Parts: sequence; C-alpha cells; structure tokens
Amino acid sequence: MSSSKLPLGMLIDLAQNQTDDAARRLGALQSAHLSAQQKLELLLQYRQDYHAQLDTLMRGGLPSSQWRNYRNFLGTLDHAIAQQRAIAEQAGHRLDRGRTDWQREKRRLSSFDTLAERVRAQELMAQAKREQRDSDERAARQFFDRASHPTH
Repeated sequence: MSSSKLPLGMLIDLAQNQTDDAARRLGALQSAHLSAQQKLELLLQYRQDYHAQLDTLMRGGLPSSQWRNYRNFLGTLDHAIAQQRAIAEQAGHRLDRGRTDWQREKRRLSSFDTLAERVRAQELMAQAKREQRDSDERAARQFFDRASHPTH
C-alpha cells in the first residue's frame, strides 16, 4: 500500500467504525422510542377501559365515595399519561437526532469511499499510461534494432 493511500484507508476505517457506532445508537434509540410509545398506548387504553367501567357503574348508581375514588384514580392516571407523553416525545427527539447523526456519518463514509474510488481510478490510469509507454518504448527499440541490423 502506498503512503498516499494509508491515511485515506485509516480515514475510511475510522468513518466506518463511527457509522457502525451511530447505527447501533440509532437502533437503541428506536427501541427506546418504541417502548415509550407502547407504554403510552397501554396507559391510554387502560384509562379508556377504566373510564368505561366508571360510566357503567354510574348508570347503575354509584356511591359518592366510590365515585371520588374512581375520579382520583383517573386523575392519577391522567398525570401518568402526561408524564409518559413527555417521555415518548423526548425519545422521539433523541431518535431524530440519532437518525441525523447516522445520516451524517453515512455521508462522510460515502465521501471517503468516493475519494478512494477516484484515487484507485487515477492509479489505474497512471498504470495504464506506464504500460502503454513501456510498450511503445519496446516497440520503438525493436524497430530501431531491426532498422540498424537488417537481415539479408
């Protein structure tokens, strides 16, 4: 490996590692976001079920003390829902930032890969030119050798 390719290879390896790390972080953030959303949905479903149960009991007549207990519990549940909404929203923001970080790392890696491809293409062109020049020189020597030593 030539000395000009060594730093580029190291940059590509580093960029690949950083892209892989960003992808792992993104996966963890997606899991956290999904978990937060599922907990929120569960709390919302639980509240809806509990509220429906209260409505049914109220139609049949419900002592005021039991009604207060239901209302207090619903208030506590509403508070938990609000907290879980905030957690889910924060997880969504972290997920967005993680996605942006991963995309940035991916673009950076792609840029280094493109640069490496250009370097390889330039090296191949230079090699082809050298080979063509060497071939031309051999052909010229053979021509001059034949011209200076004609066979009779």
